[in-house]
Parts: sequence; C-alpha cells; structure tokens
Amino acid sequence: MKNKKQTKGLIKMAVIDITSENFEKLVLKNEKTVLLDFSAVWCGPCQMIAPVIHEIAEENGDVFVGKIDVDNETSLAIKFGVSSIPTLVVMKNGQAIDKAVGLRSKEQILEMLK
Repeated sequence: MKNKKQTKGLIKMAVIDITSENFEKLVLKNEKTVLLDFSAVWCGPCQMIAPVIHEIAEENGDVFVGKIDVDNETSLAIKFGVSSIPTLVVMKNGQAIDKAVGLRSKEQILEMLK
C-alpha cells in the first residue's frame, strides 16, 4: 500500500482507507495524531469536505488521515457513535479526543488537531 508521494524532497501523506481489518494497526497503534473521516460516496457534504481532508493530509505530515466508508464499515461507525455524516474524529494514543459532525472549514479541522 503506497501512502506517500515524493514531491521536491517533501513527503506528502495521502488519505488512507480504513477498514475493520487494518483499524488496529493503522489507527490504534499509530503514534501520530489521527484524523478519521467517516463518510459515504452518496453523501453530498462528505464529497464537499473531501478536498479539504486531502489538503490537510498532504500539508501535515505529522497527522495520519484515514477515511472510513460507513456503508462498508458499519461496525466502526457504531463503535464511534456515528449517526450522521460527515463525522470527523481526532485520536491520540488510541483514544478519541475530539469529534465533529457536519461540514467544517479547514481552519476548524486544524484547530481540532492541536
């Protein structure tokens, strides 16, 4: 799985698809701050926030950004109490420390990551 793009000496991180199979390894055991984007392909607001999420992933190498499709990963959506999308969850050391439901600006999301 490639998740890094090399650009002029900088490593750019991509948004990684998170599943129940890779959740523990990529999210719970991740030493970085983790931003999870719970979404679905049919969700208009999710499609609107997607470019912002990708920008954050590319511009913040110290943040791991994962996307969870709630239709395919219902167990993860239930685990995090996701009842509306988009839902963003910030995790540190395997623990959820912040959660936001609905559209958020880039600035609001970056504030969540502090």
